[in-house]
Amino acid sequence: MSANEDQEMELEALRSIYEGDECFKEISSVSFQLRIGDLEDTKAFILDLTWPEMYPETAPQISLDAFFNKRISAETKQLILSKLEEQVEANLGTAMMYTLFEWAKENQEALMENHKPVVAVMSSGDGMSANTAKKKEKKEQLTKSQKRRIINRTDHKGELPRGWNWIDVIKQLSRTGGKDDE
Repeated sequence: MSANEDQEMELEALRSIYEGDECFKEISSVSFQLRIGDLEDTKAFILDLTWPEMYPETAPQISLDAFFNKRISAETKQLILSKLEEQVEANLGTAMMYTLFEWAKENQEALMENHKPVVAVMSSGDGMSANTAKKKEKKEQLTKSQKRRIINRTDHKGELPRGWNWIDVIKQLSRTGGKDDE
């Protein structure tokens, strides 16, 4: 079989296996994502796999560059990639996407064993908080006539009366005509 026939068969198998699975995403016919772990799990990660033209004779491209993975340290990513590369070498020449995905699921704990979530550090300088405080204080300035119009349209509670935006049906029909006028 040619590489394209192997790819088509594996693509069909992946679609049937992961049909309805919210963790699996087919980006294109040669690119796939699988979330390993639950969304709320701090040890979850997204695995990106892309087939080169000669796959499965050549290794798929494996990536952990998804935005979801920003909280994973570079060391942990490197460990995951090296362990997956070992699996790729063992399965080279055969359809291996399902094998790689399932191996990653089964070994998630071991892969994320030394994981310490990376926390984005936000600068909490006085300049930053002062700017946001100024923006919150600034209110829309209305002229006296605008305020008067608003007060005249609202009741004593500041609410618009019931039906204030209703149309006059008879006036509307006289302008547009009814069904009988055609």
